[in-house]
Amino acid sequence: MTEILHSRKALAVNPLKVSQSVGAALAFLGINRSLPLMHGSQGCTAFGKVFFVRHFREPIPLQTTAMDQVATIMGADANVVEALATLCAKHRPDLIGLLTTGLAETQGSDIRRALREFRAAHPEHAGVAVVPVNTPDYLGCFESGYALAVAALVDTLVPEGRRAGRRPKQVNVLASSMLTPGDIEAIKEWVESFGLYPVVLPDLGDALDGHLVDAEFSSLTIGGTKRAEIAAMGESAATLVVGASLAAAADLLRERSGVPDYRFAGLMGQDACDAFTQALAEISGRPVPQRIERQRAQLQDAMVDCHFMLGFARIALAADPDLLAQFAAFLAGMGAELVAAVSPAKGPALEALPLGQVTVGDLGDLEQLAGAGAAQLLIANSHAQGSAERLGVPLLRAGFPLYDLVGGYARTWVGYRGTRQALFDLANLLLGQHHDLEPYRSAYRRHTRPHELPAGAAPAAGVVH
Repeated sequence: MTEILHSRKALAVNPLKVSQSVGAALAFLGINRSLPLMHGSQGCTAFGKVFFVRHFREPIPLQTTAMDQVATIMGADANVVEALATLCAKHRPDLIGLLTTGLAETQGSDIRRALREFRAAHPEHAGVAVVPVNTPDYLGCFESGYALAVAALVDTLVPEGRRAGRRPKQVNVLASSMLTPGDIEAIKEWVESFGLYPVVLPDLGDALDGHLVDAEFSSLTIGGTKRAEIAAMGESAATLVVGASLAAAADLLRERSGVPDYRFAGLMGQDACDAFTQALAEISGRPVPQRIERQRAQLQDAMVDCHFMLGFARIALAADPDLLAQFAAFLAGMGAELVAAVSPAKGPALEALPLGQVTVGDLGDLEQLAGAGAAQLLIANSHAQGSAERLGVPLLRAGFPLYDLVGGYARTWVGYRGTRQALFDLANLLLGQHHDLEPYRSAYRRHTRPHELPAGAAPAAGVVH
């Protein structure tokens, strides 16, 4: 079992963590016609919106209850009721995600009581689903907030019953926060190649994939998982769970509906991809398509090509637990040496890492550990660029946020094709760090060519040139 070490610093020197509130908001951005509502100050929401806009380079619908000094002291339940009523009347969303922030949690807001007051005062908005979730940003991290939101969506929208298998061609996919919109698109194509219909929760591949629409502006999310599809998840043939952080949501869905599930820590590397492919073949009763077989063969060829660069390469990782575990398993399978692993918070995935130790800390800890381990490459989000420059090593950007990499949100990491491209990128970054040895020149060597003579010197007698 991996030993989990906690940084002893009293503060974060170079923060790695992104708050739970931002993670939960991302989950609701993957639901069609939804609107995340942060219960807190305007600054809390503005800060999260800046992260999203810089990462996705898209307009992001995000609202706030705008707590001020008086509401913070006297109570802010009225802000929640007023905000819900205004949003329902003005925008008519299918769903509102009601999230707390550190300010609201410290003040002691009870969002579920406020929601009951809203329902009693405004029965005309009964058709709008409101999903409350407590996400204090002084606990957990981006991944845990996202996982809490997914569990809340299942709890609120999936009815209890025993109708598993009524839709034999439908499968649920619970998608971790580590998956990009490009990853989710690849997973959907993977599932569809077996003749199955995937219901992805949440579907960022449909909502935040960067496509143009006819409408100039929308106050709600465009694309994503439909509310009716979530309600029908209890009728699917199976659930595919990608990411250990979603174990609680998966347990709740299985308990509530009886739909069997298959769980995967990640989908990078040949072993992980083979397991996912085998599960799809078992669910569908179909043989593996020839196209998937060819992609697997292409990955194997890339593994042969890249193992000279990746074997024993010293790599340092910093990411939320699910992404850290996915990369760690992939790199260990390629023979790389993981000299440092840092996560902003504890998570279920950290207990099964192929590492002796992992540190719960910040990018300052990563820089120190990577330097001590003579790391040749860093893998982290854009905040690690400064650390990479100080260490003099390249940075492979992965995770959230990626604000200095255009199209980073659309990158595909998973599957045979995604893993293949990751191998090429890693190998090329390591090759770029390779320096040839300077040629040895003897101190007794005589100049034999005119261009090698010092300025103004004449050739030695008898030297051929």
